[in-house]
Amino acid sequence: MLLNPKGGCGKTTIGTSLASYFAASGRSTVLVDYDSQGSSTRWLQCRPEACRKIHGIAAYLTPPGVTRSWQMRFPAGVSKVVVDTAAGLSFKQLPDMVEQSDFIIVPVLPSRIDIDAAADFLEVLARMPGVRGGTRRVAVLANRLHGNRRLVRELKSFLAAQDFSFVTSFRESSNYMRATELGIGVHDLDHKRTRVDRQQWQPLLDWLGDAPAPKSLAWTATASQNQPQANL
Repeated sequence: MLLNPKGGCGKTTIGTSLASYFAASGRSTVLVDYDSQGSSTRWLQCRPEACRKIHGIAAYLTPPGVTRSWQMRFPAGVSKVVVDTAAGLSFKQLPDMVEQSDFIIVPVLPSRIDIDAAADFLEVLARMPGVRGGTRRVAVLANRLHGNRRLVRELKSFLAAQDFSFVTSFRESSNYMRATELGIGVHDLDHKRTRVDRQQWQPLLDWLGDAPAPKSLAWTATASQNQPQANL
């Protein structure tokens, strides 16, 4: 579960790349979208037919004539579920969201506003029974690191001081924007172009218990063709 009430911290970008990684690795994957903006749902609609299918659930919608349990059902054989949560999540909603998860990933941006908001949120999250009891694992990561070295140092120092695992840092990279536009993940782009990004992802995948991505996951997107092609 990607969880942080602060909007714009990169939950959708990380969640869609993670779902695409799982699917490309041969896992039956579900992507649950709780964000009323529907960004993860629109990403799925852009996903090329050549890519492995990801089952999407637009949890922010309430379709008429459909029970909530039917709407939220998973296909048989699902092994990975990625949940993209909404910005502005109230602390009253937090226990239910935590109860749904096994692993919680909290991305934080290098800004004073984001750090202050994360401090309040992480303090509340640490008091959740599942988190406090160790049945729900939580990791924090620094996202969209840019050239402001002071803010980057401040963010890394803040995350390292938390009681949760500080697993990795992601750079500000146009590769994420390109992948999102194509309905794929950063691991699906050309490996030479994404070498640094994949290196930064590996500690998170290790924390989740996943092996390194095989080279056969690589894709290339040409300027003349707005569809990715397998780079096998």
